[in-house]
Amino acid sequence: MARKKTITRDQILNAAYEVVAKEGFSRFTARNIAAKMKCSTQPIYLEFKNMDELKKVLVKEIITKLSTKMLSKEVTGNKLVDLGINYIEFAIEEKQLYKALYLEGETEIADLEQYSYDYFYHTVIQGTEYEELSKDKLLSLYTGFWIVVSGVAALTSSNIITPTREEIIELLEDSFDMIKTNNRPLDLSFKTLHL
Repeated sequence: MARKKTITRDQILNAAYEVVAKEGFSRFTARNIAAKMKCSTQPIYLEFKNMDELKKVLVKEIITKLSTKMLSKEVTGNKLVDLGINYIEFAIEEKQLYKALYLEGETEIADLEQYSYDYFYHTVIQGTEYEELSKDKLLSLYTGFWIVVSGVAALTSSNIITPTREEIIELLEDSFDMIKTNNRPLDLSFKTLHL
């Protein structure tokens, strides 16, 4: 007779999320995740072939949660500014998770890059005045967007600067307008940005 599983895949993912959200990927080990569930590491390896698979599944779930619950809130009505302000507020409210995903370099950067571009284009750009930009301008806007937003997010989440929401919105609007009207494309590869 086969033994019944007492620890589910969702419980493992929830425990893994708690570890990363509170302590970062440096503490992402089978032992630490099992300790959160008060069990051995065996259930983890029954559900996932290894810790890399668990990490990939977890990052994918976090990305889905980010796009559906955190980054899609309407703030100003300008989707580009809204994405920026939501990302910055995520960095402030979820400091450790933000750091784990975007600053520790532990996640699959290629997955985050593809997700960020797809989300940027399909959710933010389509159906707006930005959609009519040339491919080069759109890439410049995308690159400039992440440079500005990542800089503000890193500085605010570490309390180096403490602007109000209104000041952040004004900064984002001015920056995006400048990028959009600049005739020189930002020629930076995302691979050098590590966003």
